[in-house]
Amino acid sequence: MQPDNIKSVQLDGATLIFDLDGTLVDTAPDLFATLNHILDQEALPAAADDMIRPHISFGARRMIEEGIALAGVRRSDDELDQLLARFLDHYAANIAVKSAPYPTVVEVLVAAAQGGAKLGVCTNKRERLARQLLGELELHSHFEAILGYDTLDVRKPHPRHLTETIRRAGGNPEKAIMVGDSPTDVATAKAAGIPVIAVSFGYSEVPPRELGADIVIDDYADFLDAALQLLPR
Repeated sequence: MQPDNIKSVQLDGATLIFDLDGTLVDTAPDLFATLNHILDQEALPAAADDMIRPHISFGARRMIEEGIALAGVRRSDDELDQLLARFLDHYAANIAVKSAPYPTVVEVLVAAAQGGAKLGVCTNKRERLARQLLGELELHSHFEAILGYDTLDVRKPHPRHLTETIRRAGGNPEKAIMVGDSPTDVATAKAAGIPVIAVSFGYSEVPPRELGADIVIDDYADFLDAALQLLPR
């Protein structure tokens, strides 16, 4: 059944590839909670959310490094490796406590698939965590392919991370679109020669309209119209 608040579209042959954190799902609350759990174990003060948010797209290790730096201390590479392992264990056990899809995401995914599009996820989150998160949020079934940080021997911004996601989704790069929230997502799409839509509500440290995306949307209600503008006629 077509979602009531999303119009029908024809997307036969299109492939839509989404970043995950900050693009499909607001994962920040659970990432912040995990970081501050680790900092508390280290007897360090909690990090303010707004100081960590711009670093989410760079991964858990970067978040840990920034959280520690805000406390005015340093840790060795070995110590950071140990903190990262503890972070990932705690995060996996608490991955979808407060994380949630952005408004209208589910309706858009349903409408896009009903319109004939193939869907995939290309994320620098570890694949097992990406699959776990999507599973717990009941989003997993929407996607033909889910590729993470460790799926291939390359990752975003390397273009093969994106083109391989398109291939595994059963799509054609000549009729594909990347959707993301960060400079890494835009750079990946441009390196692959793929049009890119940026969302304005993600975790980028660069203002969304300065990312260089083909189109920036402020709400997923505008996504399908944006996709139609970028797809070849």
